Amino acid sequence: MTARKAVFLLGDDHQIVRQGLAFIISDLFPDSEIRHASTLEQVLEIASENPVDAAILDAQFPDGNSLTIIKEFRKLQPDARILIFTSSAEEHHSLKFLREGANGFLSKLSEEPEIATALQELMNRGSYLSPLTQQLLAQAALDPVSPDPLSQLTGRELEVADLLAEGLGNLEIANKMELRQNTVSTFKKRIFRKLDVDNLVDFLELMRIHRDLPRR
Repeated sequence: MTARKAVFLLGDDHQIVRQGLAFIISDLFPDSEIRHASTLEQVLEIASENPVDAAILDAQFPDGNSLTIIKEFRKLQPDARILIFTSSAEEHHSLKFLREGANGFLSKLSEEPEIATALQELMNRGSYLSPLTQQLLAQAALDPVSPDPLSQLTGRELEVADLLAEGLGNLEIANKMELRQNTVSTFKKRIFRKLDVDNLVDFLELMRIHRDLPRR
């Protein structure tokens, strides 16, 4: 009886990312089958209709965050390995995905040899933990009740952060909170510094994950 070919599910809304991964996978596992998904809906649809051995998923899709579907994916494919392959900051997000059920977390900034190593370890050992994620796990083991990044914010800062996440500008927040506009600007700079983000995109993604906000 011929063994079934390994099936990889590549989930990313950028075709060029999926193509790059497919090239590496085809080189490492020449007999594998590769399926493509550009939305979370397609990821779950493929998982419900086909066997999947490994899913390489972006953290963020146009229709939401992968964190929200991992448990459902697991029910459909309990033995599949899940590797989150994303540009999201590893130090902020990797443990949250691992705790939800992912088997690894890899930055899109990684060089091809590291990507190949991650894929090989994912398939041969069942997981991939980068040196940084291993360090984060060790720190979490020593301090299991370590707070999420938003716990660093004061009540007033969190209020401003929530309004920023809702899409309000500095002037709108100033009017709503009865503050000066430059005061709101100072709050925003302080929030970004505490959360270790330097742009609105990263800030919004962090807020979506830690405040369970939908993608706008």
